[in-house]
Amino acid sequence: MATKRDTTSHEAFTMKGGEGQDSYAQNSDHQRTGANITKNIMREAMAEKLDLQTLLLQNSCNTFRIADLGCSVGPNTFFTVQNIIDSVKLKLSDQSHEGRRGLEYSLEFQVFFNDHAGNDFNTLLKSLPEDKQYFAAAVPGSFHGRLFPESSIHVFNSSYALHWLSKVPKEIVDKNSSAYNKGKIYFTSEDKKVIEAYSAQFERDIESFLNSRASELVPGGIVTFLIPSVPPNSKNRFEANANIIGNVLVDMVNKGVISEELVDSFNIPMYMPASEEVKSLIEKNGKFRIERSELLLRLFTEQLPDVHSACMHMRAVWEGIFKEHFGEELVDEIFNGYEKKLAESTFLLDPSFKTMGQLFVIKRT
Repeated sequence: MATKRDTTSHEAFTMKGGEGQDSYAQNSDHQRTGANITKNIMREAMAEKLDLQTLLLQNSCNTFRIADLGCSVGPNTFFTVQNIIDSVKLKLSDQSHEGRRGLEYSLEFQVFFNDHAGNDFNTLLKSLPEDKQYFAAAVPGSFHGRLFPESSIHVFNSSYALHWLSKVPKEIVDKNSSAYNKGKIYFTSEDKKVIEAYSAQFERDIESFLNSRASELVPGGIVTFLIPSVPPNSKNRFEANANIIGNVLVDMVNKGVISEELVDSFNIPMYMPASEEVKSLIEKNGKFRIERSELLLRLFTEQLPDVHSACMHMRAVWEGIFKEHFGEELVDEIFNGYEKKLAESTFLLDPSFKTMGQLFVIKRT
């Protein structure tokens, strides 16, 4: 019977690396769709809100620094980074800076690809575009804390990463807590105490993220991030997904494949906020002002995936944490069971289950 492993720390949360058929690189079309949809919005935001004159007057070495936080293993991070570079170049070509003529030809770009230390940076760096227009570096570490020197980064971006928590809320694995989440790996709308614990952890993480970026961002720089969230009066699509795979684990307990304790000690370290929740936390933090906010409901509703594609996507995202906690030998059984139960469920075709993307562009106050 499988024994307990520690998956409460952020370092355990690893996307499926490599380039195989079940890897994140091969099963992240959904994220690429988000990058495509937000491409023009981000270009408009850069044109309107990026203060190049202030940035470049401080930048005597003509190096423009970009950091993509939660980059995973590609290829979507390369698409997003190139969009930022193209946006900066477009603004430079349209704007004349006194004493900086010809700067668009001499400006150099440095890009930092960040994810936690367990990320497959080998796959990421081997996949760098041959025609890249920047100097690249990998920066391992949690984006919930400081990663860079003070006032060193011009543009931060994060796509589909901030809903990952820095750790599982301690209350939900504490047997003496009223929020103890026994027998489940996520929550349902009835689990008020568990929801409160997740929400409180998410608030702490966003606060730490914003405080860190406020220190690292140069004056005039911007932060952009895309995060999935739940629209008003909608059922939580992610919650339904998580509880289906939770039912698979309960079945495995009943068959004696894994222990009840192993399931009770495991919870998904992700939180999908309500659509107004992130905006409220940014305003509460007070270090940034929201320059632009876009709700992208169509990102998730225009194309409903078939069951196998949906399963492969979730496996690419979740496999690392399941392998860490339950053991590699059980991963296939878990996700085969998940695909079977997903096929028996109707929620993929139920329009009341919704998740949308929220794009934020923020600057220092």
